[in-house]
Amino acid sequence: MPAASSQDARLADAEIRAVVVRLARPDGDGGAVIERAAMMAEGALASSIEEWVLAHGGEPEAPVITASGPGLYRVRPDGPLAARRPPRRYVLPAHALTESE
Repeated sequence: MPAASSQDARLADAEIRAVVVRLARPDGDGGAVIERAAMMAEGALASSIEEWVLAHGGEPEAPVITASGPGLYRVRPDGPLAARRPPRRYVLPAHALTESE
């Protein structure tokens, strides 16, 4: 039975990889970028896609928060709202989407 489960795991990994390849776009450094919105649009697969990206060297891009000016309701870069904001995209290294892994 372990052989079937490892084969199922490889199949699931290949399916998730195919979705990531479809959703990713090239970045300027030879790697790939995948938008979080595109991952969320996949529905139930979103968490599996995020896990796959992180397991293959992907890193969340730090959110860019600029001070919008003085005021009580602006978002501060070091404030609690900035810490809870999810990344907008994930950056994958150049080798993450190659066939030989």
